[in-house]
Order: sequence, then C-alpha cells, then structure tokens
Amino acid sequence: MPTAQSATSPAPSPGAEPDAAATTDTDSPAPRTEPPHRSSPALIATAIALPVALVAAVLVLAVLARQNPAHGPLALGSVPAPAATGPACTTLLPALPATLGDYHHADLAEPAPPATVAWQSADGDPIVLRCGLDRPQEFDKAAALQVVDNVTWFALRDPAANTSSGTYFAVDRGTYIALTLPDHAGPTPLQEISDTIAKVLPARPIDPGPLPN
Repeated sequence: MPTAQSATSPAPSPGAEPDAAATTDTDSPAPRTEPPHRSSPALIATAIALPVALVAAVLVLAVLARQNPAHGPLALGSVPAPAATGPACTTLLPALPATLGDYHHADLAEPAPPATVAWQSADGDPIVLRCGLDRPQEFDKAAALQVVDNVTWFALRDPAANTSSGTYFAVDRGTYIALTLPDHAGPTPLQEISDTIAKVLPARPIDPGPLPN
C-alpha cells in the first residue's frame, strides 16, 4: 500500500499523472472501512423445545433473507420426527402445492430435515411445513382448537417470546403436521395446506395428552 508523501518530496515531472496517494504533510490517509459483514442466508436452528425451535426457524430465516435478497437454499435444523417416513408423510409431501399465495417453493440446504418443505416470499419470509412430528406437549385436553377446511389445528406460540410468527399443528390426521408461518402471511397458506391435507389424508380422532397435574 503506497504511503503519503511529505511536503519535501520531489515535484512530479511535467506531464506526469499526479500520484493519487500524494498529500501534504497536513493530510492524513483516508480511513479504510471494512465492508459490512453479511450473514449467510442459511439458518442452523438447534433442536431445542419443539415450539421454540419451529418459531425461531421462521424468525431467523426472515431476518437473514432480508439481509441477503438473493435467496439461497434454506438450512433448517432437525426436530424429532419419528413418523417422517411413514405413509401419511409420504402421501402428503408430493401433493403439497408449489405456491401458497405469494409464497413459492424454496429449496432446502443439505442435509435437509426429513419430511420438511418450505416456501418463501419475494421478501424472503419463509413458511415451513414439517410432517411426522411428535405430539406437542402443550396439546392436551384443555387445548383450544380450530377447524380450517375440515382440518383440526392446534395453534402454538412461545409465550415468553415477543414473536410475529406461530406454528399450527394438524392434530386429526394420524400424524402431527406443523406449519410455521409469519402472521402477515394471512389466511391463504393455512387454507391451502388444509385443503391438501383434507384431500389426501383421512381424518382420525384427535388424541390430546392428559391435563397437567
């Protein structure tokens, strides 16, 4: 890197281009700034408590995607999915739509969690579906349920976190299916996923856990 010349340096010869690094002795070199650090668009979500991990995945993915408009494959951490290779998931996954409203199918980075599908908006907000999960611990006989297009869902949020995303669990299809999405996604994604589930998976009686002592 060239150093600044002092006032006693010889004058440049006629016709020569001035040295861009030459300054007077009262000048100081222009400060160098490092380019801002850009996080990778990939997310590595640790499999902590299931609802926290699922919601955290969407929140971190959305932040990273906004920092990196060129969306790369989404990297998701695994959560327990003992029925991921079962008949319900192998039937559901190929039937899922390529788009959910304004959200389009997103590639997952390898190694991708089993029985997991994601969609992403133009802004980078993700929606993540996971199939074959364990029954949520919070899904007990007192849990509030809602029915969307003939599918029964249990909505779950982390009460300790101020989040703008939540996870819905389909609880009446023989395996548990989680759909994590931002609040501003609107009702369309949940409706379209419900339509698909209702078409390809038969309804089963719900099996909530016992009430806590």
